[in-house]
Amino acid sequence: MIRPICRDIFLLRQKSVPVSETDLPVALDLLDTLKSHEEECVGMAANMIGVSKRIIAVNIGMINMAMLNPVITKKSGEFVAEEGCLSLDGVRQTTRYRDIEVTYQDMDMKNQKRKFSGWTAQIIQHECDHLDGIII
Repeated sequence: MIRPICRDIFLLRQKSVPVSETDLPVALDLLDTLKSHEEECVGMAANMIGVSKRIIAVNIGMINMAMLNPVITKKSGEFVAEEGCLSLDGVRQTTRYRDIEVTYQDMDMKNQKRKFSGWTAQIIQHECDHLDGIII
C-alpha cells in the first residue's frame, strides 16, 4: 500500500525501534511507497511514512531492496555530500563515506552482511540517519 510522506519534524526526530516479523507489512508498504516516488526518490526510511520502525528501502540499481534493523558496521572514504529528502524542503550538506558495510535482516528475517559503495552507500547512510532521528 502506498502511504503518504510524513513531514512531521517531531516524528522524524524520534529514534526508530527494532522490527520483528510482525512488521513485514510496513516493509512492503515502504517498498510500494518508494516505487511510487521513483522519479524523485531513491531511498526511504519507515519514519518517512509515519512508522518509527528500523526499516529502510533503497534503490540498488534495477531493484528496490528492504533492509530490516540495518546497522552500519564499517565505513571509509569520508567526503562531503549535498542531499535532499522527500520529507524536508531544500538541500543540505553532510558527511558521508564512500564504502560501508551493513548488517541487516532481509525480508525472510535472515541475517545479512554486505558491503556497499558509491551512490548506494550514500543512500543507505541517509536512510540510517533517519532511523536514528538525524535529519539531514
